[in-house]
Parts: sequence; structure tokens; C-alpha cells
Amino acid sequence: MSRLSKPLGLPSVTAYLVAGILIGPYCLGRIGVEGLGFVSGENIASFSLLNDLALGFIAFSIGNEFRLSQLKKIGGKATFIGIFQAVTAALLVDAVLIVMHFTVLGDRLPVSMAIIIGAIAAATAPAATLMVVRQYKAKGKITDLLLPIVAIDDAVGLAIFSVSFGIAQGIESGEVSAVSVVVEPLAEIVFSLAAGAAAGAVFSVAEKAFSSGSKRLALSLMFIILTVAISKIKFALGSVNIGFSPLLTLMMLGTMFCNLCDFSAEIMEKTDRWAGPLLILFFVMSGAELELSILKDLAVIGIGVTYIITRSLGKYAGAFISAKIAGCDKITKKYLGITLLPQAGVALGMSVTVMQSFGEMGAVVRNLVLFSVLVYELAGPLATKLALTAAGEIRPKPEEKDRKNRTAPSKI
Repeated sequence: MSRLSKPLGLPSVTAYLVAGILIGPYCLGRIGVEGLGFVSGENIASFSLLNDLALGFIAFSIGNEFRLSQLKKIGGKATFIGIFQAVTAALLVDAVLIVMHFTVLGDRLPVSMAIIIGAIAAATAPAATLMVVRQYKAKGKITDLLLPIVAIDDAVGLAIFSVSFGIAQGIESGEVSAVSVVVEPLAEIVFSLAAGAAAGAVFSVAEKAFSSGSKRLALSLMFIILTVAISKIKFALGSVNIGFSPLLTLMMLGTMFCNLCDFSAEIMEKTDRWAGPLLILFFVMSGAELELSILKDLAVIGIGVTYIITRSLGKYAGAFISAKIAGCDKITKKYLGITLLPQAGVALGMSVTVMQSFGEMGAVVRNLVLFSVLVYELAGPLATKLALTAAGEIRPKPEEKDRKNRTAPSKI
């Protein structure tokens, strides 16, 4: 699939997603032969362990972007832009959907669900962004800002979603709980960062006990997988339910390791190579998970199109305004927002939580997110590639330059 997509100028991520659709329940899986494609959603869910591991490796790699030397240069800008654009997108989607509730949709989309959808709009997909940057070896001011912003974006998105979820529950039940709105979101962030930091500190010490490259690689894989397992733990402290964010936990693992271990760059390069096939599987299964049946529901499509347009405007405007305030150059202001459009796993995870808690209303939110992910997953990576190319941070390979020179009309 990646060979077929190359002449079209599409990123490999898009090719993997299309491959997943083709072997998913709505194409090859419809034949109904077990093992010949994914025959059902339950069949795909049985491979969820691979998704968890892949997201763990992705988050670990993004943690590498938080080296102290790098943070001294761009840390303040990345933090400000990451928070500002996420909040802007959430508030804009909230405002538009609430107005639609009172004017067009009515009970089809209650205010509580509109608030939650706005929170989901804040999240950006780190996986697709990371894969595009790696595939085309993008380098420049936008790329340097992009990965830290995506990491911060997910932390902010998690906090916004947790608060909005608590408010939505309060609207439905008639009482707002300070525990669910404030305490639990903060606890999840603090516990995730603490667990990742502790694991990263132990990881850094353990790596220094070995000099063999193969043993260091094996130890790295073990710590990443172990931390993924830790991030799945849930428990209660009195009336407060405590859980971990896998993305935040693994990002902190990578951040601690890259700042404490003086040969971390070598190890991270090896783990990235090892995880390559796993990441391809992740995107293939993401494509298979895309729910094509929702295209039959015109109401969901209508709300979904509104959501996609409003979220895209919020992301772009938020990135543009915050980049301008932060003193970024003209090219960064123009193209950064486009690279923040992809949305997938984090948003889907949020929608599952909503569906489990709000029943029929939650199912509407789930279908809406599925539709938007279908669009963003297929168009988002290409938009990121085009933006980075226009910004001059993705450069044609030598053979591509030669081909263009040979086919270009001669000037007389």
C-alpha cells in the first residue's frame, strides 16, 4: 500500500489506514472467514494489546522531545501554544454546538453532550504527526515546536475532558461534584507524571549497568512494556477514583530517561527501529476500526461536518494567535495550526468513556467522533505533510529533485 501511495504523494500513514479499511469488517471482513481480514469489531478489539504497546512506544519517543537543552530554547513557547490552541478549539466547538442545540438540534444533542464534544476537540493525535515527521525527516522551527506541543496538547486535552465530563454528569444528575470535576483530573495527571518519573529514574540507573547494545535494547523494551502495564492500573483512595494516562506516563518515562542517561539518544534510535513494524500494525488496525456504517446517519454527518470545520478553525486560529503572541516567525504562524489537525486514539478513548457513562446520548457522541476520526485520519497526515513541505521543513529527496528537473519544461 505504501508503494501504491508514493506516486500520489500521500504519507505512508494514509496507506496503512486504507489497508486497514480494506481488511476491515466492511470490506474483506464481510466475507466472514475467520482469519481472512477482521470479521467484526470484537475481532479487532482482541488485538487491543498491540494498540496499547504501540501508543506506549509513540509516547516514549515524544518524551525524547523534552530534553532540557531543547526546553530552554522552546519550552515556554511550546507550553503556551499547546495550552492556548487546545483551549481555543474546545471553547469554539462548545459555543457553536450549544448555539445549535438551542436553534436547530434540540434534544438530538443536549448541552451536556455539546460540552463533552468540545473537550474532545482539544485532543490531537500524536501518532500520525510523529510518523509523518519521521518518514520525511522533517527539520525546522515548526517541527521543533510541533512534537512538544502535541505532547502538551494531550495533557491539556485530558484535563479539559475530565472537567467537562464532571460538569456534564452534574447537568444530567442535577448536582456537580468537586471530586469528579477538579480532584480526579488533577490526581490522574499527577499520578501519571509521578509513575513515569519513578520508572524513568530506575530505567536510567538500570541501563548504566550494561554495556552490551542488545541487552540495553532488551532492557529498554522491558521498561516500556512494564510502564504500559502500570498505566492500565486503576484504584480508589477513599471516594477518589485514581487512574493513569498511558500517554502522560510513557512521555514522562521518555523525558526522564533522555535527561538522566547520557547515551539515551543511541537507545532511543534502536527502540524506534524495533517498534517500526508495531507502529504499522497500529495504523492498520486503526483503519480497520473506522466505523463506515455511520455514513448512513445524516444527522451524525451534519453534526460531524460542523464539528470538523469548527475544530479545525479553533486549532488553526488558536495556534496562529498564540504563535504571534509568543513571537514566532511568519511561516510558523501560517502553517503550525494545520499540523495540529490529526485526531484519533485519544479522542476515541474519550468517546468510549462517554458512551459507557451516558448510554444512548453517549452513543451519539461516539458516532460523531468516529465520523470525525474517519476524516481526520485520512486527511490529517496529508495536511501535515503539505504544511511542513510548504514551510520548507520537508525537502525532496535527491532522486525526486532529479526527476522534477528532467520533467520540467526548459526555459529559453
